[in-house]
Amino acid sequence: MSLFLALLLPAAGVAAGQYHPAPPAQQAVTLYELDQAHTRLEFEVRTRLGQRLRGEFPRYEGLVDLLPDGRQRVRLRVSTAAAEIPGKPRYTGWMRGDSFFDTLRHPWMEFVSDPFPPHALAQGGKLHGHLTLRGATRAESLDVEPAACERPGLDCAVQVHGDIARARYGMDDWQVVLSERVRFTMEVWLREAGAR
Repeated sequence: MSLFLALLLPAAGVAAGQYHPAPPAQQAVTLYELDQAHTRLEFEVRTRLGQRLRGEFPRYEGLVDLLPDGRQRVRLRVSTAAAEIPGKPRYTGWMRGDSFFDTLRHPWMEFVSDPFPPHALAQGGKLHGHLTLRGATRAESLDVEPAACERPGLDCAVQVHGDIARARYGMDDWQVVLSERVRFTMEVWLREAGAR
């Protein structure tokens, strides 16, 4: 088929009412990545006797996307398989085991936020989204503290925290020993996407 005929065919289809080109796909553009040199992701579980077991997530990936409508979205992927309770190898092994994070079957957890306006990270408030943990996806919200600077994440850390109920994700063992809530805390620093 000649180039001339190839150019005519779409026009003929339009005239016959058969050609319906799809609008150009608008995709999200990644603005920022989590700065792994400075960001800290932690979790805490309390025992019924008041002891706090504090852990860290040293391995993670996080992005802030700009959506076509001007809003933003956070995507966070955290390795539960790399999680640890520093200085407590026995607790770390238990926490990675099948009664808690179950890292052999579910080595990652993910949080994808609902779209939010660009000023939301500076003003603070609730960040709604969906958390996938141990194969279950549930609606959750995180609390974002008001920023101490005009460019949160770049000039100052974004402070985020939130609690989940263990039973909603099948982590309901050890009810006599552990409290129902797991608290996540994050001190988030960002860098421009692709910057190193």
